[in-house]
Amino acid sequence: MKKTTQWIPEIVYEEGESQIPIIHVPNNEVDPKLLFIFLSHQTNEFEPGPDGEELPVMQWDLHQYADMEILKKNLSTKAYDDVRNALGLETLKNATTKGSKITENIMQKLS
Repeated sequence: MKKTTQWIPEIVYEEGESQIPIIHVPNNEVDPKLLFIFLSHQTNEFEPGPDGEELPVMQWDLHQYADMEILKKNLSTKAYDDVRNALGLETLKNATTKGSKITENIMQKLS
């Protein structure tokens, strides 16, 4: 049985073509359900650093990113589609239909 400790997920990018990050989950840990990530933006203001140099002032905003599979399993179809729409995604049914057509086209070209 998987247990959770104070393990902290580390987001990494592997060299190559993909720009999708990876989280390597240790064998004895559960997949993260929610990630907390600070987004940092320059304010175009500066403050003096320890040696008098100008350092940019940054604004930090804490954001949360949820596992869509958990939402899909635990929300009604309508609520899940409302979340997808809020994120700028199509309903699951429309996305699945489009994905099936793309897969069908690929299979036809491979035949």
